[in-house]
Amino acid sequence: MAINQHFAQGRREQQSRRSSFGFTLLELMVVIVIVMILASVAATSYQRHVVQAREAVLHENVREINKAIQEYTLDQHQAPQALEDLQSKGYFHEIPKDPMTNAADWDCDQEDPENAADPQQPGIVSCHSHSSGTAISGEAYSSWH
Repeated sequence: MAINQHFAQGRREQQSRRSSFGFTLLELMVVIVIVMILASVAATSYQRHVVQAREAVLHENVREINKAIQEYTLDQHQAPQALEDLQSKGYFHEIPKDPMTNAADWDCDQEDPENAADPQQPGIVSCHSHSSGTAISGEAYSSWH
């Protein structure tokens, strides 16, 4: 009987040692769920930062284009007819892209013919985004001047 008790005790120790080396299925599932929750929070935060960065680039591009239009108008004593005039005169190496449409497709506002240097050929006075999207703040990208 002593041999049976010794054998049974050894078997219990072996089973307890074996179970302490691994994780249960429940423990693994809990860890996987926690990792998935953290990943979804990180992905959402990352997407928001990407949109904020694109909006910052849009603000800067609109500011630079409108500044170049003003400089061209002062230098040439007339407003440019198109954005390509800014490029051909060296104000831009290439027309900046709208980060929301990923193209250089800006909507430009024409100057009032009565105030134009050449009333027959009014130029452009400012440009804004062609995108129909809305910013995080709720305002339309096309309203940014």
